[in-house]
Amino acid sequence: MAEGDTQSVGMSAARLARIGPAMQGYVDRGTYAGIATLVARRGIVVHEGQWGWRDKEAKLPMTADTIFRLYSMTKPIVCTALITLFEEGRFRMVDPVARYIPALANLKVREPDGSLSDPKRPMFVRDLMAHTSGLSYGFLDGPVSDMYADAKLMRADVPLAEAIDDLARYPLAFHPGTRWHYSVGIDVAARLIEVISGGKLGDFLRERVFVPLGMNDTAFAVPTEKRGRLAAVYGRPDVIRPHVKLLGALALWTEGHDQRQDVSGTYPVDRPDVFQRGGHGLFGTVHDYFRFAQMLANGGELDGVRVLSRKTVEFMHANLIPPSQLPLELSGLPVPGYGFGLGSRVALDVAQTGSPGSVGEFGWSGAAKTYYWVDPVEEIVGVFMTQSMLSFDLPDEDLKALAYGALVD
Repeated sequence: MAEGDTQSVGMSAARLARIGPAMQGYVDRGTYAGIATLVARRGIVVHEGQWGWRDKEAKLPMTADTIFRLYSMTKPIVCTALITLFEEGRFRMVDPVARYIPALANLKVREPDGSLSDPKRPMFVRDLMAHTSGLSYGFLDGPVSDMYADAKLMRADVPLAEAIDDLARYPLAFHPGTRWHYSVGIDVAARLIEVISGGKLGDFLRERVFVPLGMNDTAFAVPTEKRGRLAAVYGRPDVIRPHVKLLGALALWTEGHDQRQDVSGTYPVDRPDVFQRGGHGLFGTVHDYFRFAQMLANGGELDGVRVLSRKTVEFMHANLIPPSQLPLELSGLPVPGYGFGLGSRVALDVAQTGSPGSVGEFGWSGAAKTYYWVDPVEEIVGVFMTQSMLSFDLPDEDLKALAYGALVD
């Protein structure tokens, strides 16, 4: 993009040009095989670039149309789809989840002493999207998390309905609403879509999100003719496999462990009839995710197509976590400065976040180091993608700093 074009939206082309060397540095140092980035302001793409390889061993370069496993960046898309049903009056945020999924009606809470008790209140629909449900994740620490090692939800050969009903075997890690704890809640939210709509999750996402937004490469599978565009996964052991823990991955990362990972068994390209989940599972490109994020930045509309209303988008990205439950943390690792809305984290204190931004900025990331953010105040959208499992480097923070450093208005 020419300087004049970037200047028209208050950005400096010369300063945006700093992004390239910073990202190339990660490739040159061997931190990542390849990287793709995009930054837009006021709906205009002011930067995009690709560095390194989508498949290092095959010497296939990173390209603008490279397809990535999105992992947890599936979550904001699924929550957006569910909230289209909320806008139609099909459910309320404080409806008990068990009203729609009877198998979860008799869940108990595991108390700190190991005893089981009845929940003090029902698990609400909003708890699923805000991670206050009492559910957990197998890669986190804790007695309930450890029980998830044999959960059907992490098996790619089990349909979503069966996988969610299987969660009834496990107790809740805490009373709903009393803690923020990252979890499989959005997988349950995905099942709600199926129950309320009467159709399959993948079909609903296609109808409500992918087709309206022109997200032509986003799905729960990669067609044969597109598989040459799929990026290889590197990094630490596969987060979906039993007994892989976040803190164990941190230790391996600290020791420099980094190798190609075969995730075909847990994140297959060819099982869209069965492999549909809410917390992970989607494949997509930088450009597709940009279109989704820009829709949110625009208040629910893109290119004349409205997915959500402006007030609903604002509601989604209002913080639901009380001060007593902050800062957010994952296995004891703090995420300062952020609260959480319906599917995405929300900036509450810019200074504490550790990077430039605005109060109300929202976004999320994926386990293989994908990341997006939307800043409604500055009208900035950013997307960062690579495929490095459980990486603790912060190139996404570098991208943010460089993007905000290019503001000139």
